[in-house]
Amino acid sequence: MAASRKMQPDLLPQLIAHWPDSLSGLCHLEVALSGGLDSCVLLHLLCRWRDEANGPTLSALHVHHGISQHADDWEAFCGQLCAQYKVPLRIVHASLQKSGGESLEAVARDARYRAFAASPAAAIALAQHADDQSETVLLQLLRGGGPRALAAMPACRQWRGKTLWRPLLQVDRSTLQQYATMHRLQWVEDDSNSDTANYLRNHLRLETLPALRQRLPQLDTQLLRSAQRMADAAAILDDMAALDLQQCATPDDIQVSALLSLSPPRQRNLLLAWLTQLHCPPPSPDALNTLLSTLAAGESARLALPGFELYRYRDTLGLLRTNPEPTAWPQRCRVGENWHGACGELSWQRGRGLPGNWQGRELVLTTRQGGEMLPTRVGRKQIKKLFQEQAVPALLRDDWPLLRSTEGKLLGVPGIALAEGGLEEDGWWPRWQPTAIHRHL
Repeated sequence: MAASRKMQPDLLPQLIAHWPDSLSGLCHLEVALSGGLDSCVLLHLLCRWRDEANGPTLSALHVHHGISQHADDWEAFCGQLCAQYKVPLRIVHASLQKSGGESLEAVARDARYRAFAASPAAAIALAQHADDQSETVLLQLLRGGGPRALAAMPACRQWRGKTLWRPLLQVDRSTLQQYATMHRLQWVEDDSNSDTANYLRNHLRLETLPALRQRLPQLDTQLLRSAQRMADAAAILDDMAALDLQQCATPDDIQVSALLSLSPPRQRNLLLAWLTQLHCPPPSPDALNTLLSTLAAGESARLALPGFELYRYRDTLGLLRTNPEPTAWPQRCRVGENWHGACGELSWQRGRGLPGNWQGRELVLTTRQGGEMLPTRVGRKQIKKLFQEQAVPALLRDDWPLLRSTEGKLLGVPGIALAEGGLEEDGWWPRWQPTAIHRHL
């Protein structure tokens, strides 16, 4: 054992050397601990750093997914290990619910990242290693991923105010195994890791990559090189998107004419960057191309995305959240006081509108029933006609309220028109800002 200890290089100096310069050595670092070989090696290394070289303050996080029948045993193991190392352990029990075409792996990953976001630590240490990086590059390639996906996992990145740190990305699994053996570490084995029939990543790990490595000994080096080049390409695309966003977009919408002045690749890059900023799932490549073709043809455009609706309004492309539940009309509001609902926000500004002394008066917001007429300067008009004149997209009209008195008298359509008669120049003008639409599921 002594001889093997001398032959096996210590991983601790390498880990310390990769500690981000932006983080203080005195910061709080939380380790994502599954109980498997990789995370147990990482926890052991970090505890050595803490004890031997005045490393960061440590805690650990274990996410109990509840997928495996052994999940309770893994939680107990992590608790015993952290007690042995004197590391505080935070346990999160995740409730996994698939929706749409999501895989169980994706849902579990989202649950872990929600747990990371709730961490009290400044940085999260993750145990992915070089073999994981190769698997990720190949997996993303098979899924048709672009430069950002093929860039795989960065060793360090900022995410929601925290630093995600992967110090083992240049260490292969066999080296971690040797380290664990040398230090007599214990860990748990996830039985799902041998399931190649249901998990493509396992198939790549256990069958495809070993065969490719026999034929191409430099495979992992080449995959890492490709990932680094894709990371550079993704950074350039991000820089270009930032420039185009300044010229074509606001946080709320995109100017269609400015968007169409760009080349098609820059149009796609800009749209995807804008949707990412708004935390909206990206459309498929085919759907994105169809949307851009529709915009170029000067036609009205609308695209349903998970939880959102993308739509054209005059020369702007807007995005609204969708609600499966309709707003429960009627709703009470008061003149001069902002009102927030599930589908939009009512605000007030001074100008030609309802009498100035109506401030604080209670009014009612109701839904359209059809056939309503509003007195205007040029005669009575149907509400439908007013929407058409203002080019309000059809998808917004059902959730656009009418403004009435408490006696039921129609006073107007916020942001569109008020009934003539009794209006004052220094009055109250109601504004309506749609924030969501009701989508029937």
